[in-house]
Amino acid sequence: MFKPLRYGMVGGGPGAFIGEVHRRAAQLDGLAVLTAGALSSNAEKSQNFGATLGLDPDRVYGSYAEMAEREAALPADERIDFVSVVTPNHLHHPVAKAFIERGFHVVCDKPMTTTLEDAEDLCRLVAQHDVIFALTHNYAGYPLVKHARALVADGALGTVRKVVAEYAQGWLATPLEQGDEGGSKQASWRTNPALAGAGALGDIGSHAEHLARYVTGLEIEALCADVTSFVEGRRVDDDATLLLRFEGGAKGLLHATQIAVGEENRLTLRIYGSEASIEWHQETPTRLLFRTVGGDERVYRQSAGDLGPAAQHATRLPPGHPEAFFEAFGNIYANACRLMLARRDGTDPDPLDLDITTVQDGARGVHFIETALASGRAEGWVDATYTPPDA
Repeated sequence: MFKPLRYGMVGGGPGAFIGEVHRRAAQLDGLAVLTAGALSSNAEKSQNFGATLGLDPDRVYGSYAEMAEREAALPADERIDFVSVVTPNHLHHPVAKAFIERGFHVVCDKPMTTTLEDAEDLCRLVAQHDVIFALTHNYAGYPLVKHARALVADGALGTVRKVVAEYAQGWLATPLEQGDEGGSKQASWRTNPALAGAGALGDIGSHAEHLARYVTGLEIEALCADVTSFVEGRRVDDDATLLLRFEGGAKGLLHATQIAVGEENRLTLRIYGSEASIEWHQETPTRLLFRTVGGDERVYRQSAGDLGPAAQHATRLPPGHPEAFFEAFGNIYANACRLMLARRDGTDPDPLDLDITTVQDGARGVHFIETALASGRAEGWVDATYTPPDA
């Protein structure tokens, strides 16, 4: 009889948007069951919210430290198999560290940490304790993003020449965090440098950078960033425009902003090669545009029979039934969970399940954020090459 993984969640309590997203994603394929949680920094709120999720009160904890210690003390067939970390960014490192050191696998929201020092510490800990670590860069979970990656890897575009990644939102065009009683909860912590680290660069710029790197397979060698805080009194960046130089000679442009009035979640990737180009829009994620130098044009559609193995592996529904945000997020969890199940059951994992965002990818993302901020302060080009510690 199949036994799903047991997982615990740190964070994701009342009013936390991303916590509910993670819970839905984790349960989508029936591979994991929420068993425990430290759902709020307030012990009473954690207990109350745990009750709404149907958790055993004895498995709802007042802090992540208590949860890590008490779960590790349980018998192997009762304790959680992995933890989902959905706290504000500044807690990602200490929470992940507490569970890794006790041998638990980790699924963590992005960015992985607020400092490169902490990111590299997690790389070393993952290697030392031999656990699985998956970072939820969820846009890599879309089937047509995976197909775009396969097209580039197979040489369908020829030599990559230009990469354009754009992520535009408008929800922080006003000082939302400065409203009565602290304003929006999401805006308050995401614009607090002590909690978030960076602003738009960390929140959505990291997604754009990861998407470009994931699809092209290219690392950034140098960058020049223009970083701005447009909203008066805001302590983190809310707009950034970057010029990029990739290994192999490709050039790029990355645009991340949260003050673009009227925009909701406009994440777009365009890649131009010597033979063809591709274009993908997150707000219409079931279509991938492919154009050749000879003028031919086709649209790949999700669930089509001619998609590559990775895209088909990430598709659940028949043609004509759109899959989107939750399903893409679910694909991140599904691959990570199948790797954990293979480890638990002593079987060889499906090679397609190895497609996860690793702890080293997370360190690369943090390095990108810090490098972009440094370039913005220097108002010039900076070296962006980076090799994370082995994991």
